[in-house]
Amino acid sequence: MMAAARTFLACALLAVTACATLPDARLYIEGRNPAPVQVDGARGPLSRQKTEALLAELKRKSGDLDILQKHVAIEQEIVGAPLSAGNKTLLLQDGPATYREMIEAMNQAKDHINLETYTFEDDEVGREFADILLVKQAQGVQVNVIYDSVGSIGTPRAFFERLTQNGVRVLEFNPVNPLTARKGWQINHRDHRKLLVVDGQTAFVGGINISSVYSSGSSPGRSGRVKSGSGGWRDTHIRIDGPAVAGFQQLFLSTWEKQKGDPLAERKYFPVLTGRGPDLVRSVGSTADEQHSLIYLTLISALTNAEKSIHITQAYFVPDAQFMRALTDAAKRGVDVALVLPGTSDLGLVFHAGRSYYADLLEAGVHIYERSGGVLHSKTAVIDDVWSCIGSTNLDWRSFLHNDEVNAVVLGTLFARQMQDMFERDVAASMAITPQAWAGRGLQYRLKEMAARVWAYWL
Repeated sequence: MMAAARTFLACALLAVTACATLPDARLYIEGRNPAPVQVDGARGPLSRQKTEALLAELKRKSGDLDILQKHVAIEQEIVGAPLSAGNKTLLLQDGPATYREMIEAMNQAKDHINLETYTFEDDEVGREFADILLVKQAQGVQVNVIYDSVGSIGTPRAFFERLTQNGVRVLEFNPVNPLTARKGWQINHRDHRKLLVVDGQTAFVGGINISSVYSSGSSPGRSGRVKSGSGGWRDTHIRIDGPAVAGFQQLFLSTWEKQKGDPLAERKYFPVLTGRGPDLVRSVGSTADEQHSLIYLTLISALTNAEKSIHITQAYFVPDAQFMRALTDAAKRGVDVALVLPGTSDLGLVFHAGRSYYADLLEAGVHIYERSGGVLHSKTAVIDDVWSCIGSTNLDWRSFLHNDEVNAVVLGTLFARQMQDMFERDVAASMAITPQAWAGRGLQYRLKEMAARVWAYWL
């Protein structure tokens, strides 16, 4: 279904859109003198003394890396929001673990549930979620749902009508049918976010849609490798409890308002949030309504300021020239740059377009691994063993220019260690692409890469 949605977009957009462009990241990164890093606690902004103590401790644990002084300050200026202290985070690998946590949180909801997703399937998982939402709505918990019209194009309208008829507020993001559009027909602007907020206190962010394709997971066996043909989808999500949830809640409510959804029932969308754990978290949202992609700029900044390592796991890799330059420049200055990319994909055109960049990356010293077994759908990064990012954003033009996306940034060595362990497990389940082997690939692959590269902007 997700492959069909993307194919629909690629075919439809050529006739209805002009080419947008990505911002010159150097204007936001080079020669900047950003304001000091600000950290908010459960009761408001921390004092300068407490903020500096927090950052000093992180620098001590991470080997005195200057990324904490450079990138984090630039990221703050780009996003326009401070880091949030006092959060508890839980790294979730694959669908089964993520769905268990989401279902538990929804079952415990007392005030409201806000769900925003690209794909909401009418299948076993989708119906289980729908049934829980209906039960909670009947119990007096207000349920609000945003789904993307293209991402859920295969879901019968009756599926959502059942929710609406029982009190759930449902909003179709930029409908494919222009007659039902609330703010003009914008077929190219999609909501690719995967966001769940429960009672304004718990948020889930990542790459996992509401679909049974994630049901089997992709955990490797004792050998470290996923069985060939297992069919499981490899993806990553994060659960966040604490003050940072307010930022994710604001993103949901802003989307509802901009899409001209019916007024929401009054609820405690922004309750008083207490500290729940030790983690520093920043919510980063991008939308095609903005002049520049905030997520794109923060990612470029993180790569540019990396000093030791850049480890990325990515489902759909079709970078622009600036992103490529940030990766290759980092490798050339001695940073350990490694990418885990799909060994197979639900989107063949994207797969071959991504491979068309391998030669330049390998020449610069970037390590490339193609994951075996199931379909890789994860979108994560861990940099310098301290800065981690999990979200819905693919490393392609579509995510940076045409989609609404949401990422969670976590600053801390303990969470980064978990991310690094996950990355290493993915590497163990992958095949290394060497310069020699890549240079010897067959003509048929080269032709596919050349043809797919032509479509890079639209993928």
